[in-house]
Amino acid sequence: MTYFIQTFDRPGVEAQRAALRMEHLRYLDDTKHQLLACGAKLDEESSAPIGGVYLVDVKTREEAEAYIAGDPFTKANLFREIQIEQWRKAFFDRQRFVELG
Repeated sequence: MTYFIQTFDRPGVEAQRAALRMEHLRYLDDTKHQLLACGAKLDEESSAPIGGVYLVDVKTREEAEAYIAGDPFTKANLFREIQIEQWRKAFFDRQRFVELG
């Protein structure tokens, strides 16, 4: 099952985020067998990271919660909010996965 995880940074965590970035990327690399996609959300004006989006392939919501809990950004309390929702793939990587009509 796929879960969509969206994170929202706390104000003023830019330096902390930058300091943890390599540890965060290592975590993503170590868990890439569960990760379909991931990336930072960017501020429109400055292009600075303001949160993230993760698509994780796990069996349960509890596993999705554990996945984001293990991220160094979460452990460092960078996020003011984390949203987790089930996600159904309709289009992905320019391919359609649902029937027309």
